[in-house]
Amino acid sequence: MTPRHSLTPARAGAASAALVLVLVSAATGSPVSAAGGEGAEGAQATVAYRSVARFGAAGKPRDLLLHPDSKKLYVGSDDLTETADVIESGLHVLDPADGRVRSTVGQAPGPTGALGRRAVRQLLAPLPGDGAVFLYPLRGIGTAKDGDAAAAGAWVPGAAVTHATAGLTPSTVLVAQGPVLSEVDIATAAVKRSVTLEGGDGFAVDAARGTVWFTDTADRRMYRIDAATFQVTATVALPAGEGFGGFTEVDPATGAVWVGLGTTVVVHDATGERLGTLRGAGTDMPRAVGFDAATHEAFVVWQDAGDTSQPGSDDDGALTVHRTRDLQEVAKPVVLRGMHAQSGSAAVAVAPGGAVVFVSDPVAGKIDRLERVTSPHVTKNPADRSVAAGTRVSLTAEAEGTPRPAVAWQASTDAGRTWRSVEGATSPTYTFTAAAADNGRRCRAEFTNDAGTAHSAAATLTVTLADATTGGDGSAGPTGSTGGTTAGSGGGSAAAGGSSGASGTSASGGDGSADTTVGGAVVGGAANEGAVGGGAANATPAGGALASTGAAVAPLAGGAVALTAAGWVLRRRARRQRSER
Repeated sequence: MTPRHSLTPARAGAASAALVLVLVSAATGSPVSAAGGEGAEGAQATVAYRSVARFGAAGKPRDLLLHPDSKKLYVGSDDLTETADVIESGLHVLDPADGRVRSTVGQAPGPTGALGRRAVRQLLAPLPGDGAVFLYPLRGIGTAKDGDAAAAGAWVPGAAVTHATAGLTPSTVLVAQGPVLSEVDIATAAVKRSVTLEGGDGFAVDAARGTVWFTDTADRRMYRIDAATFQVTATVALPAGEGFGGFTEVDPATGAVWVGLGTTVVVHDATGERLGTLRGAGTDMPRAVGFDAATHEAFVVWQDAGDTSQPGSDDDGALTVHRTRDLQEVAKPVVLRGMHAQSGSAAVAVAPGGAVVFVSDPVAGKIDRLERVTSPHVTKNPADRSVAAGTRVSLTAEAEGTPRPAVAWQASTDAGRTWRSVEGATSPTYTFTAAAADNGRRCRAEFTNDAGTAHSAAATLTVTLADATTGGDGSAGPTGSTGGTTAGSGGGSAAAGGSSGASGTSASGGDGSADTTVGGAVVGGAANEGAVGGGAANATPAGGALASTGAAVAPLAGGAVALTAAGWVLRRRARRQRSER
């Protein structure tokens, strides 16, 4: 395997779900987990990036620029080694949504002005409206936009250009020719002014503060150059070591200087004060960084050394995202498979707001489109409810996330120790009528998207029954439906209870001759003492249905018929005795 080598650094260039959910009965469902808890579980609103597409029609990408005005993706490319019979170098213009090549500008002037096929090594700045300023070998400064047949360009006098970037004014660029830093006119490539340093191999411009930072990796130092005088005003020490330089870039928002150095990124503030150091995994080396002004985040591309004989080398790189104010990671690192530094440096371009990031892979000759995903964040939890049986109950849960989280309801009947999915409960609105079996049931909403899962807090349902002292649903049933009867001895009273919970009607027999309707059965007003066991009463409890007493219905009904028949016999006997007198 080829040993590591110094590489030319590449220039770094919320949906929500508000779901109104109605509680559903969870009598059946599939098990979710043997353990679970109340409330939202795990980290919420966790940010990550996922690769959604790979573009492969732009040769071997060397640099990327997402145009701020036209929104087109410009790609500076070289030829792929595995397709030597195909010319792929040039300036490619891609649709950033699907990677479709809109146009390719392959021709640019040589040192004599003759057009020829040129590779594009660095994209230096966007042109107003559309197009890009770029560097092509060995000393060419070119300009072109989408649809141009050929680029305009001029050659910088002197040695080969080793690094270049946007200038201090829109009409200029800065170029390094070894330790010589020059300000060059874009249209003519004429050198306007220059400064010679003791050494150096990369630099960045802080136009807002009128400063240029020039890195001398071999001597482990960084020069601060005043843009007005083009003179060195300070020297800042870099950490000792033997690692190669990956990049030097300035965060436009803060003026902080980010330097890729070996397997670390060293960050200094606008005055040169050290802020901190980032470290990669294993032998991963930082090769590009991009900044987003809206989120104040830095996107670092790490490439593996590509030498598997070194401990920690696995050929995989990574994309990490950091807050610029404290360097803390704000997203899960993205593993970039097969991304090593042996085939050149990667490049990165970040869409405003950080929703989309493009990373070039010089090994595969591809460009990855990565999209920001955010795990669900519960913004509203369902509340506990206490209702009577037969009531329709609703709960509300809301969550945000990107992409929009899917929702599924879960229920627990063991105080949240285990949860079961509620079958069919996956749409925004559900309804159910509370039953006695739902008493004590807990329900929660589970929100899921590509970045993770979050649970709402659990809502507990308390279901109360109707008052048992009034029977049924508490309303009185019609008189005489199926009520039981009681009969007392001569002149005594009789009472009957209504089947639907009405109080029984009392009947008293004064002279034993009156007919009385009691609990729905017609009985004699007075009973012979021996007809019903000496006047003892066999009564249904007042206010309750027969079925609620625990007695069999048929024997009670039979008893009522027997008492009714006995009353008719006694009545006829009394009439006969009066007629005989």
